[in-house]
Amino acid sequence: MRKLQLPVLFVLLVSSASGVLAQEVDPAARPIEILKRADRIIFLGDSITQNGQYVAMFDAWLETQQFDTRPKVINVGLSSETVSGLSEEGHAGGRFPRPDLAERLDRVLKATRPDLVFACYGINCGIYQPFDAGRFRAYQDGMEHLRAKVAAAGAVLVQITPPCYDDQRRPQDFSYNAVLDRYSDYLLEGRKQGRLVVELHHAMTAELARRRQSDPEFAFQGDAVHPDTAGHWFMAGCIIRWFGDNEAADAASPQAMLAAADIPGDVYDLVAQRMGVVRSAYVSAAGHNRPGVRPGLPVEEAEQEAQRLTELIRARLQR
Repeated sequence: MRKLQLPVLFVLLVSSASGVLAQEVDPAARPIEILKRADRIIFLGDSITQNGQYVAMFDAWLETQQFDTRPKVINVGLSSETVSGLSEEGHAGGRFPRPDLAERLDRVLKATRPDLVFACYGINCGIYQPFDAGRFRAYQDGMEHLRAKVAAAGAVLVQITPPCYDDQRRPQDFSYNAVLDRYSDYLLEGRKQGRLVVELHHAMTAELARRRQSDPEFAFQGDAVHPDTAGHWFMAGCIIRWFGDNEAADAASPQAMLAAADIPGDVYDLVAQRMGVVRSAYVSAAGHNRPGVRPGLPVEEAEQEAQRLTELIRARLQR
């Protein structure tokens, strides 16, 4: 595997106070240049990432890019997961606590061998309760642990601020979205230390408010948490925009984005199918303690199926 040119992109600093290895990225490194140097990209996250639509949409966008070598994208999101290691009482009807990323992270990194890692956590980490300093500290500690592990694996970490929570769809006596404002602001503050952060949360909150000016019942998340297809496309658009492609991010849908690049819209379906096969295989191969997740194919078989789908995609691109 060809690694990123790490000495150019970031330096590793050890904090004597905390003993945590922190990843600092050269502020002069443009995101698109980091992407061009990547061979293997993984996405970590909770059920929103496991659902995978925004990851597949990003992967479809890569088909529109003229890179010398196209990076491989592996989604290893896991439903219910937190980076904080916390779980509310009675989660899943008391059947099991929320999985903790730290429990499987080493195995995921070993199985996937990434050089670029996207991580989107936070919406579960506040446990859907009012802001609490202890829970917030657990989230910060979890993110520091993630950064240290990714850096030790020789990869670059990109954090994605959590999606918004739709207080209108599930009203409570406090604003959970305001709790996520603080979690997101913490991640954004890390930019001052050279950390790479895609701003999703505040942008999604603002877009939701904008659309409700003309349609008061508009929602990205019918259950207040899990985005629909339009919500996933907005998420993907924030990542695409971070890489500098505003035109693609402004498209009405992933199919419209592909059409603007003279690529048949059904390529997205093939990309999504490929992502699902690979995701299930690697999540199973790394192992986890979340019940109810259907096991995937062995990695070797999944990679063969992924190659078959890639050949179909290439045929569609060349027609």
